Amino acid sequence: MIAVVGAGLMGAATAWQLARRGHPVTLIEAYDIGHKRGSSHGSSRIFRHAYADPFYVRLTGRALEEWRVLEEDTSTLLLRTTGGLDLGEGRDPEGLAEVLAAAGVPYELLVAEAARERWPSIRFTGPALYHPGAGVLDADETVAACVRGAVEHGADALIGVRVVGLEALAGGEVLLRTDDGRDLTADTVVIAAGAWLPELELPLALPPLRVTQQQVFHFRQRDPRERWPILVTKDADLQIFGLPSGSDGGFLPAMKVAEHDRGTPTTAGTRSGVVDPASRTRVSGFVRDRLPGLDPAPVAEATCLYTTTPDEDFVLDRHGPFVIVSPCSGHGAKFAPLIGAMAADLATGRAEPQPRFRLERAG
Repeated sequence: MIAVVGAGLMGAATAWQLARRGHPVTLIEAYDIGHKRGSSHGSSRIFRHAYADPFYVRLTGRALEEWRVLEEDTSTLLLRTTGGLDLGEGRDPEGLAEVLAAAGVPYELLVAEAARERWPSIRFTGPALYHPGAGVLDADETVAACVRGAVEHGADALIGVRVVGLEALAGGEVLLRTDDGRDLTADTVVIAAGAWLPELELPLALPPLRVTQQQVFHFRQRDPRERWPILVTKDADLQIFGLPSGSDGGFLPAMKVAEHDRGTPTTAGTRSGVVDPASRTRVSGFVRDRLPGLDPAPVAEATCLYTTTPDEDFVLDRHGPFVIVSPCSGHGAKFAPLIGAMAADLATGRAEPQPRFRLERAG
């Protein structure tokens, strides 16, 4: 039996991938499915191909294939294409264009005036890269679909059950102790605990993981009929992303806008859940200055957690009977069903770890 600890995006996707391949799986989640204590909740996450690193551009192509498989298997629409913009000197639109061109990803490189004519609700100060394959993922629906799909394929799901101890047994199996008093024995344990990973007592060494509380804000569209793309911008002092809000914006036509950096260091167990007013001021100021098509007063706001490695690459590796899955670093959601497939390969011995994702490479 393979146990998967954690039913956020990555754990749920791993359980689904394993179950659909016919492996016996038990998925264990300490809270409710879709809870808001970690990194996997909400109706809006970015899918994009635009990375400066060709390695991740290639991964996005594989991820898109897995998203379509997941949608078909669960009869659920999860990824909505909107197109995406990259702007600001720090994003280097011209450099991104070269990377996408080499990968065969469709794009347009626009001067500010041409971009302004197409998207008058955005203020452009320089060139912008547009790629039509970007879009929005519904994280809540994805977690629910993966768990439902895993169970339909034969997986067991223990919800509201916390793993409080892991013990490697002499025969190579792992004993999982839970807070409800039941003991489970597994041949392999996939640990997809997100921001709780640094707090677990594991018989292996983890790379440094930094947990931060991030704040997100939702701004009403002045024109409710307008269709907005996702956008990623980086200037000297701000890294901002934006995307259509979905239900998180109160079911209004709204955009989710947030800082990618400047999170507050915390832990999964001690986070305050209180929005940082300084971040609200900075993001609202950005909206006022650069996104005139939005009302700069937030209609909704929330917090979530990032779990980040020093190099912002993922952690996806096997150590004995343990598979560690910690993609995150603020950009993992778009890869969820692919990460699930890669974790399933590690758990079943079908593949070796990707060298960039090994435990020992980060530090």
